[in-house]
Amino acid sequence: MRVLLVEDDELIGKGIVAGLRRQGIAVQHVGTAAQAQAAQMEELFDAMVLDLGLPDCDGLELLEVVRAFEPGLPVLILSARDSVEHRLQGLHGGADDYLVKPFDLRELAARLHALVRRTQGRAGHSITAGPLRLAPESGQAWLSGEAVTLSRREMDLLAHLAAAKGGWISPERLNERLYGLNEEVLSNALNVHIHNIRRKLGAQAIETARGLGYRLGWEIAA
Repeated sequence: MRVLLVEDDELIGKGIVAGLRRQGIAVQHVGTAAQAQAAQMEELFDAMVLDLGLPDCDGLELLEVVRAFEPGLPVLILSARDSVEHRLQGLHGGADDYLVKPFDLRELAARLHALVRRTQGRAGHSITAGPLRLAPESGQAWLSGEAVTLSRREMDLLAHLAAAKGGWISPERLNERLYGLNEEVLSNALNVHIHNIRRKLGAQAIETARGLGYRLGWEIAA
């Protein structure tokens, strides 16, 4: 399990990271909402642990953004705001669970495992193309039955190519789908993602044609 911890208190964050790692949970720790959004763009996480008192925005505002970007990601709020009203506000705002500080790290780990189990139990559709199988909602991928680790961008890129059902997608259209219209994109970003995918899945995974763009190298299974 890989968890994104959004906690601005460095000391508390280090303690949570150490405690969860002892429970076998991989953790990436960030201290601001902006860092959390950047991490979500680049990595796939099984769950998020979210503090509400962030320096650049309220955690509930970040939760709204997270829900718009990734509706299925389990989010556990971890906060010193302990009134019933605060807990209801967090849960109604889109959180899957709410744990009040101070807390036991073993309970936090147990709640995260439970959230991820429930999410995996209702995992969405998968995509099969040749030897490749993708589960975009859970961020998992397999090549010839072997698990493959893909970044969020790589998974999104493959899912967009798969949705084209053998059609070509231009670089401009792919960049628009991956990054949107308002996000600044490095000129070689798409090439880097495609290079990494071919390195992980093989050169045949993505085909290129001058003037046409890119398409998935394997036929989508019906």
